[in-house]
Amino acid sequence: MKSAIRLPVLFMVAWLGGDPAVIAAETSNWPTWRGPTGQGVAPAAQPPLRWSETQNIKWKTKLPGLGYSTPIVWKDRIFLVTAIETNEDAPGAARGNASSSMAPTKIFEFVVLAVDRATGKIAWQKTARREAPHEGRHPTTSFASASPVTDGQRLWVPFGSRGFYCYDLEGNLIWEKDLGDMRTRLSFGEGSSPALAGNHLLILWDHEDQSYIVALDKNTGAEVWRKGRQERSSWSTPLIVEVDGKLQAIVAATTRTRSYDVMTGEIVWEASGMTGNVIPTPVTGHGMVYVMSGFQGNSIQAIKLSSKGDVTGTADIVWHVRRGAPYAPSPALSGNRLYMTKTNDAYLSCLDALTGTPHYQDQPLPGLRGVYASPVAANGHLYIPGRNGAVAVVKDSTTFEVVATNTLNDEIDASPVMLGKELFIRGHEYLYCIAEG
Repeated sequence: MKSAIRLPVLFMVAWLGGDPAVIAAETSNWPTWRGPTGQGVAPAAQPPLRWSETQNIKWKTKLPGLGYSTPIVWKDRIFLVTAIETNEDAPGAARGNASSSMAPTKIFEFVVLAVDRATGKIAWQKTARREAPHEGRHPTTSFASASPVTDGQRLWVPFGSRGFYCYDLEGNLIWEKDLGDMRTRLSFGEGSSPALAGNHLLILWDHEDQSYIVALDKNTGAEVWRKGRQERSSWSTPLIVEVDGKLQAIVAATTRTRSYDVMTGEIVWEASGMTGNVIPTPVTGHGMVYVMSGFQGNSIQAIKLSSKGDVTGTADIVWHVRRGAPYAPSPALSGNRLYMTKTNDAYLSCLDALTGTPHYQDQPLPGLRGVYASPVAANGHLYIPGRNGAVAVVKDSTTFEVVATNTLNDEIDASPVMLGKELFIRGHEYLYCIAEG
C-alpha cells in the first residue's frame, strides 16, 4: 500500500501545490481550523506553559458580536468570523426570545474580520450579509461557528445558510455562493467548516432535508459536483488525505463514514459504526483514519486508508473502541498517541493509535468545566481549553501529567492556535495573543 503523504506535507501540498520539502518546513501559518497538519498539532511551535490576565498577555482585543469558530492565520493576519445582532427587527418575525426552536427576531450582520497579528488591531472588517437567521440555534453555539480556510492568496468564509464568500486577503469580495437554507436537527445550528483540496472547496450539507456534499471551484464558486447523502444533521468537517496519488475527502457521519474522490465525488470506501450527531473531524496517520462520535453512545474506529468499497465488519477496520469518545471536540494525533476528551466533559484519554489500547482513560482535568474546544499538541504538551476560560496544559506523553491550569476572564469554545512562540485563544468576548516577554 502507498500510504497517505505525511500530514504536514499533505495539507500544504493540497492547498498550495508547491514543493513538499519547502512547504513541510512552513510553520508560520495556520490555514484551517485544525492547523497546518490537520491533526491538531502545531509543528515547531513553542507557546507559553503559563499565563493569566496579568501574565504573558501580548495583546487582548475586544471582538464584536458572537462567534465560536477557531481563527486561522496567514503571515501577519488573523482571520475570524462573527455574527452581530442589531437592533433592527426582522420583517414579519414573531416576538419573543430566540431559542433552539425559534428563529431570532432581529437582523444579524455576518462579519469577517482581519486582525493584525503583531498588535491585535482590527485591520479590516467586512459584512458578508445582513439578515435574520431562518431558525434558532442551540444555546451553547453561535451563528458563526464554522471557520474560514485560506491558501495564502484567497480567503473562503463560511456562513452556511447565509452563504459562502471568497475574498482576497485585503477583504475584497471575489465571489459568493448561496446554497439555500439548512434545517438542522432541533434547530441546533450549523458548524461544519469547508475543506480546501486542490482547486476544489468541499462543503458538507448534512441536515434534516436532502443532505449532500458539494465541490465548488475555489476560483469562481461554480459547482463542480454534488453527491446526495442519506444522512441527517451532522457537523463534522471533511478531512483531506492523499492516497495513491489521489486526494480523498473523508466525512464521518451517523449512517456511514465515507471517503470521496475529490475530483469526481465518487465514493472510494464507506463504513458504518458511528453514533448520532457526529461532530468530531477525523485525523489520519499510520496508514489509517481515526473517526469518532460520542452522543448517545461511544464509537472510535481506526480504518485503513487503503480501503475500497464497503468495509463494515472487515479487517480494514483495524480496531474499534466503544468508550470515552468526544461529542463536540475533535481528537489530536501526536505520534502514536491519540488524544480525546470524553463527551463534552473535562476528562482526557490517550490511546495507542496503532492498537486502540488505552495508555490512560478518562483522567479529570482540574479547573475545567465542560469542553467544546479541541485539544492541540505543541512542544511536548497538550493544550485543552475548558468552557469556563481555564486551559489545562498536559504532558504529551503516555503518562497523564498536568503541568499547569491557566485561566482567563472569558469563556472559550474555539480551539487554540499556536505559531512560533505565540498562542492565540478566542474567547466569547476577546481574542488573546499569549506570549512570554
